[in-house]
Amino acid sequence: MFSLDLFLNALAAGVLLGGFYAAVSLGIAVSFGLLDIANLAHPVFVMFGAYLVYTMNSRFGMDPILAGVLFTPLFFVLGALLYQLYYASFERKGAESLRGLVFFFGILFIVEVGLLLQFGVDYRLVEARYIGESLHLGPVGLPFRLLIPCVAGVSLTALLYLFLSRTFYGRAIQGVAQDAFALRLMGANPFKVKRLAFALASATASVAGALLIMIGPVEPAMNREYIGRAFAVTVLGGMGSIGGTLVAALMLGVAESLTATFYGPAWGVAVSFGVLLLALAVRPSGLFGR
Repeated sequence: MFSLDLFLNALAAGVLLGGFYAAVSLGIAVSFGLLDIANLAHPVFVMFGAYLVYTMNSRFGMDPILAGVLFTPLFFVLGALLYQLYYASFERKGAESLRGLVFFFGILFIVEVGLLLQFGVDYRLVEARYIGESLHLGPVGLPFRLLIPCVAGVSLTALLYLFLSRTFYGRAIQGVAQDAFALRLMGANPFKVKRLAFALASATASVAGALLIMIGPVEPAMNREYIGRAFAVTVLGGMGSIGGTLVAALMLGVAESLTATFYGPAWGVAVSFGVLLLALAVRPSGLFGR
């Protein structure tokens, strides 16, 4: 029997989950959508961020969001170094397609094995006073463990959108995605612009990791669950569209939540990719693609 209260709660949970999916997908939206670099290792960096946040929370009682923000400079530097290595080994030689893909697969497994050796296979979680509380709006309950990641994810998306659209370096990043030669004629170095963009994409993984471990316990192999979701959100929203990434993330979150509530969690991911395939059949460039 259909329950309106159950439907409203599932819908609200889907919207909140979508805000978190946006945060996880931002790095892919920049690296793959704007730079055409299929960084399959991004979700494992999200997991790495989650474990760094766990360490700071368990040892020093630091707030998860604060810890995630504090680690963003580290992830920025790691992203810059990773792109430097990728460029020197593959992109400069024109071998970035298949070999570059294998390179990021290798990075994924190296980081995942490192996390397994350090933390084991046990699930880890963080503690904060507000995580177990909820905000109630009539019959709809909004748990803070989902509400805060949603607000943080939307805020991170808005900040990245403003940076790309309102700043010189942001416009340069969009320019290098369209015509690197023209950007060079204007006096900008495409390599440095792409390195900055990839570093920014990697920096988002720190905050996304903090949000992930707030939602629930994590273990190293969980990163594989988000590879498909992140790329699906990026493609569905439109390659390189930050606003489209948010809309697509909300759509997939709602689709997963409603399906999991009424038909079981096993169908959640399948329906999400069904939405992606249907959208691409109607509009191959994605919802907001050029």
